This record gives sequence, structure tokens and C-alpha cells, in this order.
Amino acid sequence: MGKILIVDDQYGIRILLNEIFQKEGYQTFQAANGVQALAIVHKESPDLVILDMKIPGMDGLEILRRVKKLDASIQVIIMTAYGELDMIHEAIKLGAITHFAKPFDIDEIRAAVRKELPINAG
Repeated sequence: MGKILIVDDQYGIRILLNEIFQKEGYQTFQAANGVQALAIVHKESPDLVILDMKIPGMDGLEILRRVKKLDASIQVIIMTAYGELDMIHEAIKLGAITHFAKPFDIDEIRAAVRKELPINAG
């Protein structure tokens, strides 16, 4: 079973993505900030992280850097506000595989996750 960590400070988005990916058959974890996210990465070694870039405290780029330092094989999909090209560019350089602008299309994000993490993985 593929493991997905959802990192977003907005409760509603975490719950929505959590529900979608649990229904798809993935094991999901949620974090509201960088400290929680890194603790889960350390403990659970998720296959994929869906990471919001605008998080109070440790920002998305710093979380991405640290996730990749802990385990370079973890795939990271980022979410940004529309038009944050510098941040997207930097995140891709740091190893993010793709990005979605908020508000995102659920089907697109689901398809991107399936592509990286086929349901029968693990």
C-alpha cells in the first residue's frame, strides 16, 4: 500500500485530500506544519508527499529541502497559489516532481499521484 503524507495548514484541504486518497486505497498521513511533517517522514517513510508551499513557520521550500535530505527517494508534489513561478522553479530544482496551483482540480491531482504511485504499489 502506497503511503502519502499531506502537508497543508488548511484543515479543509487536508481532510479533502486525505479522504480522496484513502478511498483510492492509499495509507495517508496529515501534517499542519513542517515540524509535524518531518516527524511523520522520519517515522513512516511515506512514498509521496503532497506539500503546500505557503505554510506558517517552516515554509514549503524548507520542508521540501529537509524531506529530500531525510530520504531523497520520496516523491514530492507541491501546491502553490496561482502565479508563484519563482517558488515553483526553486521547488523543482530541489526535486519536486510536479506542482498544482490552488484551487486545484481533484482529478488532476489524483491522476498525478496514481502516475507516481500506482495503486498496487508496495
